[in-house]
Amino acid sequence: MVTAEDIQQRITAGIEAAQVKVLLDGNKCLVAVGSPAFEGKRPVQKQQMIYACLNELIASGDLHAVSMQTYTPSQWQSQEKLGFPGF
Repeated sequence: MVTAEDIQQRITAGIEAAQVKVLLDGNKCLVAVGSPAFEGKRPVQKQQMIYACLNELIASGDLHAVSMQTYTPSQWQSQEKLGFPGF
């Protein structure tokens, strides 16, 4: 069974300087990811970057659904001040 730590490690390994928060409920998860790699990227491109990190877990069925919140570093700082609503 997949753990929140496993998801976090996969994302930090695959996305430059990623800061990651994970909420896991069985085989569904909510991830918040902040990275300078997201600067100038469209939302779908950011999602593709995260899916690339989690593809193996999704393909195996260990992870069924992923909801994502993506942030640039400045957006991440703003969310930290708000306490990351939803987490």
